[in-house]
Amino acid sequence: MKLYVDLKEHGYPIYIERGILGKAAEKISEVYQGKKVMIISDDQVYSYYGEKLKEILSEKYQCFECVIPHGEPSKSIHTLPGVYSQLLKAKLSRTDLILALGGGVVGDLAGFVAATYLRGIKFVQIPTSILAQVDSSVGGKVAVDLPEGKNLVGAFYQPKMVLIDPDVLDTLPERYVIDGMGEVIKYGCIKNAELFNKLEEYGSFEVMKEHIVDIIGTCVDIKRQVVEADEFDTGERLLLNFGHTLAHAIEQYYNYERESHGEAVAIGMYQITQISEEWGLTKPGQAKRIRKVLEAYKLPTAAGIPMGEMRAAMQLDKKNLNDELKIVLLHEIGDAYAYSTDTYFFPKAKMC
Repeated sequence: MKLYVDLKEHGYPIYIERGILGKAAEKISEVYQGKKVMIISDDQVYSYYGEKLKEILSEKYQCFECVIPHGEPSKSIHTLPGVYSQLLKAKLSRTDLILALGGGVVGDLAGFVAATYLRGIKFVQIPTSILAQVDSSVGGKVAVDLPEGKNLVGAFYQPKMVLIDPDVLDTLPERYVIDGMGEVIKYGCIKNAELFNKLEEYGSFEVMKEHIVDIIGTCVDIKRQVVEADEFDTGERLLLNFGHTLAHAIEQYYNYERESHGEAVAIGMYQITQISEEWGLTKPGQAKRIRKVLEAYKLPTAAGIPMGEMRAAMQLDKKNLNDELKIVLLHEIGDAYAYSTDTYFFPKAKMC
């Protein structure tokens, strides 16, 4: 399957194909004819695929690697100097290429490095987690975290290509399979009731996996259309943040050490839909359906935190503009909208 993100001079192809990792050199040569490639990956992913990819790319390019520890703590502004040093040591120039091999942490970090090193260097995404394949590898949002919050330093910087190989999901630990399903379910909630219905019908990742190329393709196509309509996140792209206002607050509350991103998004989607039903802003019964499908894919629906304790984190949310918090709600499953409020929308005493 091939899709194309049409952003004029910043457009790029997305390939979704089993086994495409083995064709990486051939595909990358469509958009890059330089000499050097720096693979940025984490220690877990690189141990599975790094040397294999390096061998494939070495047919055409001089290859280097920069391997960071896995996990959200590596997506930090404190990681950047070491990565920049590796690029300088390899003498990468503005005509060379960075390749992000990994999940959302690696993709976000490597993309931010690409956007800022020598004021901008080409990069390609090879996402290796479900979350990255269906969501974060597409759209050009790149960032690192600060101690005060997630993704607070970043840029809009589009890749030159995205190569999605569903076969690499076979080596994912079960928790990260479950984690990625949070974002898959999100796409059904905000834009595609048919996708949500399919996920209800499949009832488990094991059954859904037989249709994985189609599911990834559906999610990526939704993301592609939204990004084309709103590249710089000023309008419709906000809908992609369904569940994220609470999710980021949950992650920060536990210092990114308990819930994974997809787990936190799952909790955020269910909890905010419960509240919006109580306010009469969402058709009754939607939260119940969301909870049922989240539980079918082994995702959590509660974090056990009083809402009042998360308000400070929500006030630092990037969607908080002029003291007005933009949150994403559902009219019903498949139909999302942005709603302007403040943190008092979230009842202080309610447990999230």
